[in-house]
Amino acid sequence: MAGGKIQKKRHQHGWGGGVPFEKSKGQHILKNPMLVETIVQKSGIKPTDVVLEIGPGTGNLTKKLLEVAKSVVAVELDPRMVLELNRRFQGTPHSSRLKLIEGDVLKCELPYFDICVANIPYQISSPLTFKLLVHRPAFRCAVIMFQREFAMRLVANPGDALYCRLSVNTQLLARVSHLLKVGRNNFRPPPKVDSAVVRVEPRRPLPPVNFKEWDGLVRLCFNRKNKTLGSIFRQRSVLSLLQKNYKTLQATQKVQMEEDKVSSEDVTVLAEMIEELSMGNDDEKEVEEEEEMEVEEDMGLVGEGGESSSFKDKVLRVLKQGDFAEKRAAKLTQVDFLYLLSLFSKAGIHFS
Repeated sequence: MAGGKIQKKRHQHGWGGGVPFEKSKGQHILKNPMLVETIVQKSGIKPTDVVLEIGPGTGNLTKKLLEVAKSVVAVELDPRMVLELNRRFQGTPHSSRLKLIEGDVLKCELPYFDICVANIPYQISSPLTFKLLVHRPAFRCAVIMFQREFAMRLVANPGDALYCRLSVNTQLLARVSHLLKVGRNNFRPPPKVDSAVVRVEPRRPLPPVNFKEWDGLVRLCFNRKNKTLGSIFRQRSVLSLLQKNYKTLQATQKVQMEEDKVSSEDVTVLAEMIEELSMGNDDEKEVEEEEEMEVEEDMGLVGEGGESSSFKDKVLRVLKQGDFAEKRAAKLTQVDFLYLLSLFSKAGIHFS
């Protein structure tokens, strides 16, 4: 390669004339020292805490974390950044309290930590959030920099425009709060969008729910989040799915849910489902065409006759029992969804 081109890239995006940053890897380094200080303060780190940092980059945040924590475990994918971190902290009083792990945070086994503080590549936001939430033993809190729209979805409340499956699933497992907005000019190189710092506190214990069932219900409800549940559960495709599950469970006599057993494998279902939600074309965008609803009114499912009509009545009775028929997913809380799931479960109607 031409030396001039490499030098130009380093001049524009390098740290102190060193390693060039790669936007394709989500490398946007915090350059505002006041912002770094604020993030550390809001993390509430104790002198006895082990802190997990994800994507330390050149170590601007790492340095401040080492000043207040017992130790820092930093996971970095880019070997160039690992080398830069070793150079920066070698021979300093902090070097013995910094452990570097070179690898993909989504694939490596995380060690014990009390608090996670991270400025992460935005493309791993969903899978990383849920990986942290299933980590055991549970940590005290995570303070993470996300793309602002993603962060606003995490903290959205029922009725908010950004309230979605991501909001419901995350808030089922954790208390989530918005800490501060971060403009794009606080980074080098600047990203195309603004960011936000969010605090995530895992719930202890996790709610006693089968997460495959939970996500099946929430997925259906948010498929048309501004339609009434009564309208959604009259869809031919929805009724066919539920009736198929119902017959399968009856045939195999597996109608008893093991709701008292909550495993990390179950929770990862949520992460896998959420990854399907893109920021631009996910299920929060309402499709208004009524013909796509495939609503079944009084004729029952095609080819099934009275049996399917009876099953549809069974489903609608559940909605009526909980006064859900005229409600919309966009305004339901986690408690509402848990109650609705319990009603369907008692009726022998399942979603997975």
